[in-house]
Amino acid sequence: MRADVRHVADGTYLVHGSNTNWVLLTEGDAVTLIDTGYPGDRQLLLDSLAAVGSSPEAVTAVLITHAHNDHLGSAEYLRAAHGTPVFLHEAEVPHARRDFLQQVSVGEVLRNSWRPGVLPWLAHVLRSGGTQQHPVSAPAPFPSDGPLDLPGRPVPVHTPGHTDGHCVYHLPDAGVVVSGDALVSGHPTSRVAGPQLLPGMFHHDRDRTVASLDVIARLDGDVLLPGHGPVHRGPVKEAARLARERTF
Repeated sequence: MRADVRHVADGTYLVHGSNTNWVLLTEGDAVTLIDTGYPGDRQLLLDSLAAVGSSPEAVTAVLITHAHNDHLGSAEYLRAAHGTPVFLHEAEVPHARRDFLQQVSVGEVLRNSWRPGVLPWLAHVLRSGGTQQHPVSAPAPFPSDGPLDLPGRPVPVHTPGHTDGHCVYHLPDAGVVVSGDALVSGHPTSRVAGPQLLPGMFHHDRDRTVASLDVIARLDGDVLLPGHGPVHRGPVKEAARLARERTF
């Protein structure tokens, strides 16, 4: 499998890993990396950096939308091997350390195994190291409010529900919202295409997840880069509205 790197805006790339996406924000060879895929996606992650003319050593920081295993997979590797700082919302920092875990259990997944796509998805999770724990030993809260002094100047926006400290990242100048799992455009366990919420079993607090759609709707942009599914083009406000209408 090769890294599927899509250029979506100036200096902005969406990378499709094995069922989970990450985002590269480039400035010369320097990169801000948003999320890191499954533990088993590491080579794809390294390949994606090479594809945009960068390297692990040139990653200025890792930003995490939320500390689920399929987004946190190589964060500790980059921190330990290259000294790359790993930043999250302050409420997500202890989650990244694995002081606690807000993630669907295998047992809960099996209770939903009657749903289309769930068992093949679970098999993929197991193959990709999705049940392994790779805590970040020294995660840090964002160093400042507002735009971060990193390639792409991303602005963290707290969107709790999927986890307590879930954040999306707004790129106002590019009109891009990196939405993590607060708003996706597809998933192997969904038969819906386009903007949507993940199935209910994946959210720590589903009501807060739904409420966070209103936060996303207030962000100015016309490109949505989700944690799962393809790039979505069109007003982010309309994507959030459509996801709310599809909520059940």
